[in-house]
Amino acid sequence: MVGGWDLGWLWTIGGVVLLIAEVIAPGFFLLFIGVAALFTGILALLLGFGLVPQLAVFAILAYLSVHFGGRRFYAARYDHSADRTINDPTARLLGRVVVVVQPVDSHGGRVKLGDSEWSARGAPAAVGDRVRIVDVEGNCLKVEPEHRLPPPSGE
Repeated sequence: MVGGWDLGWLWTIGGVVLLIAEVIAPGFFLLFIGVAALFTGILALLLGFGLVPQLAVFAILAYLSVHFGGRRFYAARYDHSADRTINDPTARLLGRVVVVVQPVDSHGGRVKLGDSEWSARGAPAAVGDRVRIVDVEGNCLKVEPEHRLPPPSGE
């Protein structure tokens, strides 16, 4: 008892207050703590255990509600992109076809990517050739011809 109140009632009231605050406050974070506090209060009232077990039950329930409820809700609601390279802009360049604006060889050259020119190096390519980006090193694109013929088969 705390100030004449049973701890179970304090957990229950605290959980209800957090759930009401969730309705008022923007976001979606008080729900899980409120649910954990509410269930902790109900268990404390039904089973009558002390403060330390109540804190342990609250911690476990809060973890479980966030882990199973929150993660699944957020993942389903906010993970809209199947693009795994969304935060890696250089990886998004791989495979793109660009046009050579200065002859490319293993020592350098330039290609047009979108509305800008980039340094490039790789297999020899003449001005106007189309090349594919195969790697990015710093701000230099490694390119190879868009269409490579297979090596001769023993002719």
